Amino acid sequence: MYAPLIEETLIAAIKVVILLFGVVLPGASACVYFERKISAWIQQRIGPNRVGPLGLLQPIADVVKLLLKEDIVPAAADKKFHFLAPLISITIAVAVFAVIPFGNYVLIGNTYTYLSIAPHLNVSVLYVLALTSIGVYGITLAGWSSNNKYSLLGGLRSASQMISYELSMGLSLIGVLMIGGSLNLNELVIAQSGLKWNVFYQPLGFLIFMIASYAETNRSPFDLPEAEPELVGGYHTEYSGMKFGIFFLAEYANMIAASAMMVTFFFGGWQVPFLPEILGLHDGDLLLGLLQLGAFTAKVAVFLFIFIWVRWSLPRFRYDQLMNLGWKVLLPLALLNIAVTGTVMFFLK
Repeated sequence: MYAPLIEETLIAAIKVVILLFGVVLPGASACVYFERKISAWIQQRIGPNRVGPLGLLQPIADVVKLLLKEDIVPAAADKKFHFLAPLISITIAVAVFAVIPFGNYVLIGNTYTYLSIAPHLNVSVLYVLALTSIGVYGITLAGWSSNNKYSLLGGLRSASQMISYELSMGLSLIGVLMIGGSLNLNELVIAQSGLKWNVFYQPLGFLIFMIASYAETNRSPFDLPEAEPELVGGYHTEYSGMKFGIFFLAEYANMIAASAMMVTFFFGGWQVPFLPEILGLHDGDLLLGLLQLGAFTAKVAVFLFIFIWVRWSLPRFRYDQLMNLGWKVLLPLALLNIAVTGTVMFFLK
């Protein structure tokens, strides 16, 4: 009676390990490498080329350096929360991947193996929004527990910024949910089959979601919480060694998660339009599963490139510009998008 439950739990545990050590950590390392290479290309520099062939081992060298650095904690800091803050950030960043579908499913023997940890979670959209809403706690606690005015200001900036843009981000998805008729990410992807990608029906919603994602991940031009000219290093000013490295890892994990969400909501997720019909493949075929995984990875890579491109191309906003954009521009546009979507759906019934 308990055998199926034990088997499902074991499969889920294996998927978590594969996700962490096969997707998140290598993905973050690859993002660090390509960020350096792409920024060098934009600025007409060479970039890393000394450690390993083409500089490919530079991320490993960075990790070794962080591990060997001294872990310095300010004497007046709250040591418990100073230690806990980076763990909160990385845990939430990784937990988002639990509901992201990397493909449909693969039939191995008589077992349906879904390419996701929690493919049947009917409220996976709410799960993602809930996690992103509490992601601010790690950064805020880091700023407060450091007992440093620059860190505290960085944490407060991050809290106000993420709360402001989270509202627009959530509202920008309402149109997608109205069209897809589900809160299950896998079902939203299936609804976009045949090139019926939501970006064609919700271009404004996609634009709002993309801008809000940049703000939520504290990436330039929205990196006000760690503005070097004003706040030294912002919320992680008093962090060194691997604790700083964990914040760094969480930022790139959030980048990958945000890119994956944009692909899932607006660009068909793992869908490969018309290719299964052309090749005569059916759901459950191993080849089709690999093609879906490859298509999803390629789409995510495009958005990661845009993340990096934007960072090295646009200057940082002033703080008043940042807040005005969130409350006076994106929020009204998100509400307008909901109204227009509802009106069009009503008359096209």
